[in-house]
Amino acid sequence: MLGICRGRRKFLAASLTVLFIPAVTWIYLFAGSFEDGKPVSLSPLESQPHSPRYTASSQRERESLEVRMREVEEENRVLRKQLSLAQSRNQSHRRSNHSRTYSMEEGTGDSENLRAGIVAGNSSECGQQPAVEKCETIHVAIVCAGYNASRDVVTLVKSVLFHRRNPLHFHLIADAIAKQILATLFQTWMVPAVRVDFYDADELKSEVSWIPNKHYSGIYGLMKLVLTKTLPANLERVIVLDTDITFATDIAELWAVFHKFKGQQVLGLVENQSDWYLGNLWKNHRPWPALGRGYNTGVILLLLDKLRKMKWEQMWRLTAERELMSMLSTSLADQDIFNAVIKQNPFLVYQLPCFWNVQLSDHTRSEQCYRDVSDLKVIHWNSPKKLRVKNKHVEFFRNLYLTFLEYDGNLLRRELFGCPSEADVNSENLQKQLSELDEDDLCYEFRRERFTVHRTHLYFLHYEYEPTSDNTDVTLVAQLSMDRLQMLEAICKHWEGPISLALYLSDAEAQQFLRYAQGSEVLMSRHNVGYHIVYKEGQFYPVNLLRNVAMKHISTPYMFLSDIDFLPMYGLCEYLRKSVIQLDLANTKKALIVPAFETLRYRLSFPKSKAELLSMLDMGTLFTFRYHVWTKGHAPTNFAKWRTATTPYRVEWEADFEPYVVVRRDCPEYDRRFVGFGWNKVAHIMELDAQEYEFTVLPNAYMIHMPHAPSFDITKFRSNKQYRICLKTLKEEFQQDMSRRYGFAALKYLTAENNS
Repeated sequence: MLGICRGRRKFLAASLTVLFIPAVTWIYLFAGSFEDGKPVSLSPLESQPHSPRYTASSQRERESLEVRMREVEEENRVLRKQLSLAQSRNQSHRRSNHSRTYSMEEGTGDSENLRAGIVAGNSSECGQQPAVEKCETIHVAIVCAGYNASRDVVTLVKSVLFHRRNPLHFHLIADAIAKQILATLFQTWMVPAVRVDFYDADELKSEVSWIPNKHYSGIYGLMKLVLTKTLPANLERVIVLDTDITFATDIAELWAVFHKFKGQQVLGLVENQSDWYLGNLWKNHRPWPALGRGYNTGVILLLLDKLRKMKWEQMWRLTAERELMSMLSTSLADQDIFNAVIKQNPFLVYQLPCFWNVQLSDHTRSEQCYRDVSDLKVIHWNSPKKLRVKNKHVEFFRNLYLTFLEYDGNLLRRELFGCPSEADVNSENLQKQLSELDEDDLCYEFRRERFTVHRTHLYFLHYEYEPTSDNTDVTLVAQLSMDRLQMLEAICKHWEGPISLALYLSDAEAQQFLRYAQGSEVLMSRHNVGYHIVYKEGQFYPVNLLRNVAMKHISTPYMFLSDIDFLPMYGLCEYLRKSVIQLDLANTKKALIVPAFETLRYRLSFPKSKAELLSMLDMGTLFTFRYHVWTKGHAPTNFAKWRTATTPYRVEWEADFEPYVVVRRDCPEYDRRFVGFGWNKVAHIMELDAQEYEFTVLPNAYMIHMPHAPSFDITKFRSNKQYRICLKTLKEEFQQDMSRRYGFAALKYLTAENNS
């Protein structure tokens, strides 16, 4: 109605202008054609120089009048053109009220005012309406289940955060998997003015499990039907989004459309942009009943308070029961039921302009919905093919999607100036800790890294683990960056048990890893590998944070703390399971040592037994690990004894000892103050010794370090004196902390350090 009023005013103003300006012009010209009260002829004959009436001044006056007359005629031409356009728009708008089209103005009166956030809501239909308040919270509901959907949600959220200027409250209806992933992600993302609440999707299954559904979304594809019951009773309105949505504008513009709802309109939907509900896609195609082309439910505006008063629950259930008697199942999940309800109750719908849900499905007609990039607001990848769907402009849409997919999420931690944020205990504690650091300290960056919160996406790929009946499984734990990706396949071939990996990647690198993993038959055949992405931030490699993330998210009672550059011997997983039982690891504080060796050859015929390994040691093909540069690191393992050992043997802690060990999952975490190269494992082994762990060497276990280019951090350690000074300072502070925590027993660490 607002658009119609504005259109009428434009039409009236343009009409008056076209009529008024020529009249004034000719009055002016007519008055100016009198000289001394007598008319001045403008005929060509009388305007010649030989005319007695001709004077220089009158000639200039006539010329200026002629110029002015041409200008007025040009203005009239432009106004007539504008009037014509206004008439055609008015007619088009009137037509759109009677029949749905793919017009850019569909559902709106004025797209410019929509972009500006002007909405209807006061007593005057034609008056200017209030915009979305600056700090008004926008509520968004998303149903999300599983590992893949959790990845999709991140891209959707990035696109919303990129454009938003308002506080956001996400209501996530999630299963246990998605909740674990997304709760950790948002907690570590720490985006200001963003609140997230979770609702247990598994508890809602009984509400919709009676509806047979053929859609690939499964039972979760029906849960939007029960949002009025699921979301808080005091929540009046919400925008509901599918996970395969990408925003190209500020979501506040969509929120503003709520103010356009009138009467009994409670659902804001975009018309379906395919012929699905027309039933003509193939022979005997029989869709659910719908109004015309029907509506797509990838983007929904719900007026929850009114829906509850209308008894929405009863409405959709009765409709579903009736239609299922003949249809037997849904094909498009909740969308079929929404459309069946709307068919019976068309007054419920406010039709959104089609650019609020540009649908890139098979058989789509979406290209009729936009003429220019600026017309796009929401892109919906509603085909099972997703980015592989065929579309005239799919390359443009794909690039837009990839922009957010690979966009650095850390850049979205923007404050909303002028909008107070809710108190966040974690943020306040972090700020307090950082404020206590001395920025003039030469080791400030090292100290700061200890408190840096890295955005973390757990279980980036699908993960499955079935516990063994004897509860003796061991998870291999490691961390890596992009330059060690090539080790993954080899490790998976050597270790058949579960693996927990923390990967330190940028957003763009995470997508490269995803493509690499999905293209690898070896990695895709393994579902017991947990890949946890810790996103890059700062100048140091947070090695111990990565280890802690990988340790924290294991599913077994025991773990093998390894490094990504090592290949375990074939069958090590099974051997460790037997050792766990033999050495009663469940009831004793033991750290089982797996002796470490190394090769300088990039191509190695991996030894299949201890005897073969000893032979390669004697031939010089293999060496004890770091014997030539860091002997102290593994000397206490006592390799001479290991050569002939047939039973496990105990060794004592010594300074700088850093073996690779198997421990229970409740062992201490790594100390985060150590980043990059140096003392990161040494400090952990010292902590185990302080807690009275017994170090036991396994006689028939081994692992081999594979050669690689030096890491960036070891290069910095070797070339940067300040780096080494700061590492020494951190080491001394760690030892002091050990003394405070463990008292007299920790004095040996200071003594050993002084004697080394």
